[in-house]
Amino acid sequence: MGFVDETMLPWIKGVVTGDRPPVVPVIPLRGVIGSMGPMRQGLTLEALAPVLDSAFKVKRAETVALIINSPGGSPVQSAMIAQRIRQLAEENNVRVIAFCEDVAASGGYWLACAADEIVVDENSIVGSIGVISSSFGFTEAIGKLGIERRLYTAGENKSFLDPFLPERAQDVKRLKDVQADMHQSFKEYVTQRRGAKLKDDPEIFSGAFWTGKRALALGLVDQFGDLRGLMRQRYGKTVKLPVFKRRQGWLARRFGNSEVMQLVGAVEERLIWDRYRL
Repeated sequence: MGFVDETMLPWIKGVVTGDRPPVVPVIPLRGVIGSMGPMRQGLTLEALAPVLDSAFKVKRAETVALIINSPGGSPVQSAMIAQRIRQLAEENNVRVIAFCEDVAASGGYWLACAADEIVVDENSIVGSIGVISSSFGFTEAIGKLGIERRLYTAGENKSFLDPFLPERAQDVKRLKDVQADMHQSFKEYVTQRRGAKLKDDPEIFSGAFWTGKRALALGLVDQFGDLRGLMRQRYGKTVKLPVFKRRQGWLARRFGNSEVMQLVGAVEERLIWDRYRL
């Protein structure tokens, strides 16, 4: 089951006594999308499935809120998580609202598009509808160090973009073809979900990102606001906002807070987040 924090307790008490205020389950989707290893798990469908199931099955809930703060990551996990959100919303006849915090870019924006409504701050970073791949080349470095590269394969493409071999034009083309397929899937999903709200601007799918203010003008989001303010406006001051969180794995609880693991995880995530830091 998904872990429910202490904000759930007032609502549970109300159910017992018969005095049940409106409830909007809240699901935080914060961090890099994809597997980050056993110590620092990113956003994956496997990790989030129990949380999503629990939140969408709350009785009497008309709306589920997503809190998104993500620079993206795995396109596959982005698509799978978004698909599960839509499935649960339709099965339970629940409306989904995404509240974007600092960043909802790339896969983070993919997740936001799973919502029926996207709410941002004027200064949120939104967009980056594109695909990126980066690596290093060490061919000259190993030569200077007197290192000889020995590589044996069966299949001419098994050494695809090997960082210790000279870059091959056919490998670059193959990578760009793969990226083009992924980009097309991303564009189709955004177009499907946002529909006529999107403005006719080629920059939307260029991989660029914008502030929430500009994103609103482009039709990428629906309005400005914050979770508590908007939910109290729509459901009244008694609305309860129980937060459904993931449980950490045993390895993460046991070793994840060590100084070494914090440093390694911080460096890894910083490389992804820094593209959107201003």
